[in-house]
Amino acid sequence: MPNVRTLNNAFFNRPTLRVAQEILGKFLVCKKGSTIISAMITEVEAYVGPEDRASHASRGRTPRTEVMFGKPGYWYVYLIYGMHYCLNVVTERENYPAAILIRGVENVSGPGRVAKYFGIDKSFNAKRATRANGLWVEDRGVIVKPFSIKRGKRIGVDYAGKWRDRKWRFYIEKNKNCLIAETMGRVVNN
Repeated sequence: MPNVRTLNNAFFNRPTLRVAQEILGKFLVCKKGSTIISAMITEVEAYVGPEDRASHASRGRTPRTEVMFGKPGYWYVYLIYGMHYCLNVVTERENYPAAILIRGVENVSGPGRVAKYFGIDKSFNAKRATRANGLWVEDRGVIVKPFSIKRGKRIGVDYAGKWRDRKWRFYIEKNKNCLIAETMGRVVNN
């Protein structure tokens, strides 16, 4: 694959809302043994700062949220409803809790389904997003046209007061002309 680049901490050490939009079109990659699974990221949600009532970090620094207060580029994995894992990547500076939830990849919608598809569990929590740790994000040269990035309210955060109305969910509109694979010179249908 020409011009493939693994995203490093510098990519994640930026404002969360910017990273959330720019991670669309990148590829989540998981390696377990000799098996490699990858899919393009198509939907995410941003959680920004200690005041964001939709964020786990709004309750303060706890053993569960410690990784959100850590360095950017680390995975935050948690269990919801006692049965579904959710994958987040930490963003921004250390001691400022912010993360992006991976809500969807090509042909897989919903954070629990994404984790199940990739075989992600708590063992990835607090690990860096690197090849060495078996779970990372790649830039394969796919460019998402800005007009194809849509915003919406985050899902399942009705308890968050005014924070529930923040349009911090970003997703790629599903149409034939929203992505360009520059390195491959072809349009990618989503």
